Amino acid sequence: MTVMEFFGCTFIAFGPPLGLFIFTIARDPLRIIVLIASAFFWLLSLLISSILWYAVVPLRQELAFGLVFSVLFQETFRFLFYKLLRKADRGLQQVSQTGQNANVAPKDISNKHIMAYVSGLGFGIICGAFSLVNVLADMWGPGTIGIKGDSQYFFVASAFLTLCFVFLHTFWGVIFFNAWDKRHYPLIAVVLCSHMLVSCLTLLNQRTSYRSEPLYLASIIPAYVIMFTMAVIAFYTAGGSFRNIMTAVSCKKSSNYIVD
Repeated sequence: MTVMEFFGCTFIAFGPPLGLFIFTIARDPLRIIVLIASAFFWLLSLLISSILWYAVVPLRQELAFGLVFSVLFQETFRFLFYKLLRKADRGLQQVSQTGQNANVAPKDISNKHIMAYVSGLGFGIICGAFSLVNVLADMWGPGTIGIKGDSQYFFVASAFLTLCFVFLHTFWGVIFFNAWDKRHYPLIAVVLCSHMLVSCLTLLNQRTSYRSEPLYLASIIPAYVIMFTMAVIAFYTAGGSFRNIMTAVSCKKSSNYIVD
């Protein structure tokens, strides 16, 4: 039973991101490089957050303290990665021109939304991996979840929240990069505030002295509402429209797609 739950939760959390990686990134070496680099920047933000958490001894037991600064550091390093990509545009253009016959498409540079999507997915995948890897290790067994009074929904809730954060980071990447390109500061604030809000919602999943049961639905449902909202914003940010949706559904090629 534990093995079945392990594979079920693994595919819930990482099945869709794996599909995105295989169909949109795996065959393009430039995108793989950007994905790995963005994941490295997220790891740097985690390192800085860990150092701060370790240094401030009196607040080590306060999850909210570490959570708030972790979000701030993640968005700071997202901005640093954005600046790095924009500085490297000329070099990436040369790589694209050199490797046109090697599955490296020049549109990766001309369409900046592609690199924003790849970097966001890199942030999301590494964030999801670090969020769930220890849970998956315990999930393998032996043992039965809930036998000591813990919630039997802990593993499933963790998997769905991990999937939510992977997609959110992907959408945040697209919105964030475009907002800085156009100096649209309200959208930058939307990314930061929504990231902080969804992260703080996860605090409802812990037991406290005045709450004996975690409130999984109270965190998962609002998180997914925010995720779908960010998806719509990212879709229109990347130049999407209702016409594009209808064209995709009808499996027709459109020559009217314009990237803003």
